[in-house]
Amino acid sequence: MAAQVAAGIPTLVSRESPLESARFGRSIERLTVPDGADVSLSAVRDAVRESAADILILRYPADRVDWFAGLLAIPGRDAIFADCLTYWRLGAGAGRQLKPTTLRTSGIVGTDLVRSLVADIFRAYGNHYLANPLLDFAGALAGYQEWALQSVREERCLTLRDEETDEILGLATLNETDFRTEILLAGVVSRAQGRGLYAHLLKGVEDRTLARGAAEIEISTQAHNVRVQRAWARYGFEPIRALITVHLVRTSLVCAEVG
Repeated sequence: MAAQVAAGIPTLVSRESPLESARFGRSIERLTVPDGADVSLSAVRDAVRESAADILILRYPADRVDWFAGLLAIPGRDAIFADCLTYWRLGAGAGRQLKPTTLRTSGIVGTDLVRSLVADIFRAYGNHYLANPLLDFAGALAGYQEWALQSVREERCLTLRDEETDEILGLATLNETDFRTEILLAGVVSRAQGRGLYAHLLKGVEDRTLARGAAEIEISTQAHNVRVQRAWARYGFEPIRALITVHLVRTSLVCAEVG
């Protein structure tokens, strides 16, 4: 989302999403209203009407509880509620202390391995794409794989490895700035879930964040994913904001799909 200010009034501009468009075979744009932004529902509706995309993925602060009803009345668009994205934050160095183990994190990882790990870890994840009958899970999973490979190319990917068995048990991909580490994807392989290993993956991210002098770590997930949010809370993360996700789809496409 790009915001421009003219005469003191923010103007929302939707951004094309070429990778998603190619993956799903539909033109897709994204529009995000940041938390705390002075943006009206009227401005959002105008931006949606100006978009030529088949699907516009809109995100806005969850406290705008009256907005969804207003989005239902945009001519030529069907509004599909696609869950709520919750964000959590941890001050680097404030994470839970863990007992010593043979688990270690490493940045050495190959392309094929990343694809395999992402496919296994996120094969059952209920992401926002699944709310939309025009989009399929295979395309969403491929998107996660592309996302992870970009982190590998930028050397911002960690794996969780057991030094005794040399097994790779988890994966985390990161976006890093001078101040913050954002965890983009993180999880433990299916065969090792339920053993408390996820906290060690978080510790690896925290250690890396401290080593490069950044101050905080941020992570997000869909609101329904309460299991991982409990793990974040146990480790020391705190919730900071939530964004509603709505897919605004051309009505003619929805009618053709469900008709």
